[in-house]
Amino acid sequence: MRTIIENKNFDEERALYFMQNADIRNCVFAGPADGESSLKESRDVNLFDCKFSLRYPLWHVKKFEMHNCSMDELSRAALWYSNDGKISNCTLSGIKAVRECNRIQIEGSKIVSPEFGWKSSGIALENSELEAEYVFMDSRDVSLENVRMKGKYSFQYMENLQIENSVLDTKDAFWHSKNVTVQNSVIKGEYLAWFSDGLTLIDCEIIGTQPLCYCKNLRLYNCTMRGCDLAFENSDVQAEICGHVDSIKNPKSGTIICDSVGEIVRGDEVVDCNGKVQLREKCECA
Repeated sequence: MRTIIENKNFDEERALYFMQNADIRNCVFAGPADGESSLKESRDVNLFDCKFSLRYPLWHVKKFEMHNCSMDELSRAALWYSNDGKISNCTLSGIKAVRECNRIQIEGSKIVSPEFGWKSSGIALENSELEAEYVFMDSRDVSLENVRMKGKYSFQYMENLQIENSVLDTKDAFWHSKNVTVQNSVIKGEYLAWFSDGLTLIDCEIIGTQPLCYCKNLRLYNCTMRGCDLAFENSDVQAEICGHVDSIKNPKSGTIICDSVGEIVRGDEVVDCNGKVQLREKCECA
């Protein structure tokens, strides 16, 4: 038998602490008592059409679902140390919304949360909007599909990341990341993916200055580059680029194939840089 809780208001400390096997509907977690950790340590709880305006509501929760719920900016650090969750059609607006969580599915949601998704694993984000200064830092086994994201320092120190059909408006994304694949996506940012290892970009549009430098095992297939100057410095790269590249500087190894390039900068390197730039129009190496 499941416990049913409906149309209630909770504002006290640990209001539903260690709640188990419960469906919670149309409840509000807010009020003058300003209590924290309302559902801490809960097990197998489902939340429908609930509103949160208190700190730390879902810490150490195992097996949960949230549908059509909202967490405002006062719901800071909303989900920490929680596992096996499903979040759909929700709004997450508090800082540090997800941290050290495992196996969380998020769909059809809007997230505005600085420092979102840190030190987590098994996070799947689909058909959603995400705004965060630091996104998924030091996380593992993450996937994004059909996501519109706005950020600054995104996907740093990540490992095993898959992104498809998304628009990423960011700055220096993917720094020090390992084993990242991005397909059919737009990536706008400065200093993209420096110091990454195992980054693969397929059918992507890349926009911004000085991308893809100091990379290892970098692969580009059928990508376009816009406003990309001084690209590929000190990188080990195999790239097939459709169209023009503003400038390429000192690729360390590998071959970059493109239709045209504004400038190829050689010299002033601190290590041997023997990467080749091959122009399709002339079929010769520069």
